[in-house]
Amino acid sequence: MTHIEPHVATLPADDILDHETHTLVRLAGIIAAGSEARVRETLSYAATACRQEWVEEVILQSYLFAGFPRALNAAREWRRVSGRPAPATDAGENFENAAQWRQAGEATCATVYGPFYDRLRLNIRHLHPALDAWMIVDGYGKVLSRPALDLRRRELCIVSACALARQDRQLHSHLYGALHAGASPGEVRAAIDSVSDLLGAEDTRRYHQLFARVLGR
Repeated sequence: MTHIEPHVATLPADDILDHETHTLVRLAGIIAAGSEARVRETLSYAATACRQEWVEEVILQSYLFAGFPRALNAAREWRRVSGRPAPATDAGENFENAAQWRQAGEATCATVYGPFYDRLRLNIRHLHPALDAWMIVDGYGKVLSRPALDLRRRELCIVSACALARQDRQLHSHLYGALHAGASPGEVRAAIDSVSDLLGAEDTRRYHQLFARVLGR
């Protein structure tokens, strides 16, 4: 099994994510936009550096931000490198839970978007009512409200995934979302810096400037 040392930005101590969270955040970005070889290496490292149930949650939520092909490839490689079998059952396969997913999704989405929540729902419904329903029930309810990983870490992972995928509009929303979910400004900066070697200096600087605007600076 190949292990790699994680990329750690040079930041003040109180601005550095704890080691598990840093590894998860970097993994989320690499699943979203990295090469298969990089995904394999990072999963191999995560298998020994993180709680395995947290890694599985990051893989599961990646289909929302990277699509099924990348999520499936990551899950397949994870089973191989971790030796961890898939669970026999999961609440996510029981669609009788849809009403609960909707309720949880509305609450989670409202937390992430804060004062922008009502406008978001209206804007997405104007794009298509199915997208609004899927966003709430499937995205924020069935996936991002799963209890095995807290919302703060999920949002920091989404920041990394959106940054490496160069999804600037969604990144802007989830920079706010990470703060609303309880991350400190230093942790959000560290999430960007966790993939700075893959982003490159220009995009890293651009995303820090975007976050500065979020903070009103």
